[in-house]
Amino acid sequence: MCLYMFIFLFFFSIMSFFFMVYLNMNNMVIFFEWELITLNSTSIVMSILFDWMSLLFMMFVLMISSVVIYYSMSYMSSDLNLIRFIILVLLFVFSMILLIISPNIISILLGWDGLGLVSYLLVIYYQNLKSYNAGMLTALSNRIGDVLILMVISWMLNYGSWNYIFYLNFMKNDLIMSFISIMIIMAAMTKSAQIPFSSWLPAAMAAPTPVSALVHSSTLVTAGVYLLIRFNMLILNTFFIKILLLLGMLTMFMAGVSANYEFDLKKIIALSTLSQLGLMMSILSMGFPDLAFFHLLSHAMFKALLFMCAGVIIHMMNDIQDIRYMGGISLNLPLTSLCLNISNMALCGVPFLAGFYSKDLILEMVSFSNLNLFVFFFYYISTGLTMFYTIRLLLYMMINDYNLLSIYNLYDEDYTMLNSMFMLLFMSVISGSFLSWMMFYYPYMIYLPFNLKMMVIYVSVLGGLMGFMISNMNIYSVNKFIMTYNLSSFLCLMWFMPNLSTYGLNYYFLNFGQNLLKIVDMGWTELYSGQGFMIILKKYSIFYNIFQMNNLKIYLFSFVVWMMILMYMLIIN
Repeated sequence: MCLYMFIFLFFFSIMSFFFMVYLNMNNMVIFFEWELITLNSTSIVMSILFDWMSLLFMMFVLMISSVVIYYSMSYMSSDLNLIRFIILVLLFVFSMILLIISPNIISILLGWDGLGLVSYLLVIYYQNLKSYNAGMLTALSNRIGDVLILMVISWMLNYGSWNYIFYLNFMKNDLIMSFISIMIIMAAMTKSAQIPFSSWLPAAMAAPTPVSALVHSSTLVTAGVYLLIRFNMLILNTFFIKILLLLGMLTMFMAGVSANYEFDLKKIIALSTLSQLGLMMSILSMGFPDLAFFHLLSHAMFKALLFMCAGVIIHMMNDIQDIRYMGGISLNLPLTSLCLNISNMALCGVPFLAGFYSKDLILEMVSFSNLNLFVFFFYYISTGLTMFYTIRLLLYMMINDYNLLSIYNLYDEDYTMLNSMFMLLFMSVISGSFLSWMMFYYPYMIYLPFNLKMMVIYVSVLGGLMGFMISNMNIYSVNKFIMTYNLSSFLCLMWFMPNLSTYGLNYYFLNFGQNLLKIVDMGWTELYSGQGFMIILKKYSIFYNIFQMNNLKIYLFSFVVWMMILMYMLIIN
């Protein structure tokens, strides 16, 4: 079944690519309207939009999902419920495609909700307590976005149609549209895990690795960015977009710092995804949706590859994800290490790989724009931090000694996984240049002073050197000389966001529930109903029992008294 699904999805990916090239060359957009029902001049219409953007994104989603299903054929081979897993992944892909091709807010909600639901089902796939908690956090964080989109649907009733694509241009100064834009931005922030909703993305790493590669790196988390790209005419002039810029930058910085403290391999990659999402969101809010889309697509390829390499390594390490146990894998897993290193270099923006084209362009546009020094520094420091945690990961996994067992068996001959990884490797090498030719008809020529032009290289090299030196230092020296324990724990724990968004929100409710249980359910209500009744009856029965057992005279006397009372009542009646 995996093979059939791989062929099916890959074929559709190639088809959508050729369709996109055809539309792009002829400068066409295809808009379908499928009328479901018409009742008294009210028509319910399912509309589908094919333009170059939706088809290009669809091609990338289908390609990554086909490769991930092929990879799962080996990775999940020992799983009893493989068919269920594949069906869940396919449901996810169809929800994503529904979201991509719909110019209608109702069908966007269907896709959006499908993504949230299937994401929850995939996170709790390994049924244990940690997965369940992570799944609940994921689902409830995404519910906020769903509710906001439902509110957008109800606000759009004022316009007579839910096909938002038709009136974005001439309704953008309307008051209701400004409400809608705020809700859209917040919905996108929940799905793309921006501050303050960031804690669900690292928690969702409880899912199987193929799911992380497909869902939590390249497709689900970019749905929010895609929604904002579609609505970008609406949101550019609002005040809220400046807040989005700030939050996107803070997310980028926070994830970059936290990844340097993390030891869980999948969480490091999740935090790097979070950092790149912050980059996409902030460049989008500066008014460059095409650059955000460009980075979204090129990032999808190498991040899915990075997760796949992590999956192979976790398999080899006997399902241990802690990078302190790993080391020296480049000797035993040369091809996996090759994929890992190339995808890491693409992530850092090493020239002429996929990440370089989009990241360099974004940073040059930041240098070119008229925003303040704060924004400028945040962008460049976050880029340096990307290099920092990548070098740290490289040091722990490739250069250090193997730390797990003295007898070990690492092999690199799982060709199903390798073939799927090499397909993505090819794409993560060429997709940057390929996309820059496909998307921008004219080259962005940005004139900057030499040092400003080379600033990306400077911060990358500086970040790499810092990462190498600080990873070689002892952990005590870092904390002694740079920061206090409290500050380092604050940076390590994603600015306490996971605690705040789980325990911080539900502590008072749980506490109230406990008090309610203790005082009301097991306290006063018991006393005034079942238990109290039982205690009174028990006391009386003990009292009468003493009479009956001990003193025949009192027993007979009480019998006579009762008979007298009975006769008296009969006489009265």
